[in-house]
Amino acid sequence: MLNSEWCQMDAVPSWRLWGAFSRCLASGQRDRSRGPKVRRPRGCRRGCKFFSLTETPEDYTLMVDEEGFKELPPSEFLQVAEATWLVLNVSSHSGAAVQAAGVTKIARSVIAPLAEHHVSVLMLSTYQTDFILVREQDLSVVIHTLSQEFNIYREVGGEPVPVARDDSSNGFPRSQHAGPSPTVHPIQSPQNRFCVLTLDPETLPAIATTLIDVLFYSYRFPSDLLLTSSSGELWRMVRIGGQPLGFDECGIVAQIAGPLAAADISAYYISTFNFDHALVPEDGIGSAIEVLQRRQDGQGS
Repeated sequence: MLNSEWCQMDAVPSWRLWGAFSRCLASGQRDRSRGPKVRRPRGCRRGCKFFSLTETPEDYTLMVDEEGFKELPPSEFLQVAEATWLVLNVSSHSGAAVQAAGVTKIARSVIAPLAEHHVSVLMLSTYQTDFILVREQDLSVVIHTLSQEFNIYREVGGEPVPVARDDSSNGFPRSQHAGPSPTVHPIQSPQNRFCVLTLDPETLPAIATTLIDVLFYSYRFPSDLLLTSSSGELWRMVRIGGQPLGFDECGIVAQIAGPLAAADISAYYISTFNFDHALVPEDGIGSAIEVLQRRQDGQGS
């Protein structure tokens, strides 16, 4: 079911396809938190290169690679998504300064075209970069779609090898550019405030015990351990979906990221097993809600 092949996609802005990842969830009620807690992808034991844990009030979501998935013990409480997912790691080599943060800067160039070509995506924004997860079965569509604007490379033996557009589209029909009209999912925003942080991996051994307390025992969060950026910026969360979203519908990320990008509102986007979440600057939460409410009113009428 899982594919361990590794490849790379690069362009200006650059793209990297790091490998195949399984997305699974260990269910359990989480009534201490009203929003997501995201653990950025980190290496774990043995050959695991990608591990992300998100805690929401409803459950935990794990995103792990093949080696990490093998280490998970069988459990009746573990629900696994059927598809194998590949990850696009988005970065830019252009010299232009990018003011918008997170998924906003790639909404038009990446997310919208994939939605138009009926590709369902999951998003995981981190402090450093954004990961777009696409199903392995959709890879040929993804390459065909993005190669119209990007130079794409596949990593072979550690070296980037160009993927010719003709190679990726042999036998692949040109898709219509009018994507499906997505369901307008309801949004809500709790009062929680979030920090978007990063840690130097070299410091992990020294703070491991404290970090475990912070991640899994939040009710005893150390009062003197709140780390923020130098700007002191805080973020608010917008949750997308009243019922579990599933994995088949395309355009969910686009219908949120697109309007926020058009309004130049920075956003980090986090997909979980049941719902999606967008983090926007606290001082822009009113504008974000207004923008998304107009989208909801316009498409729902």
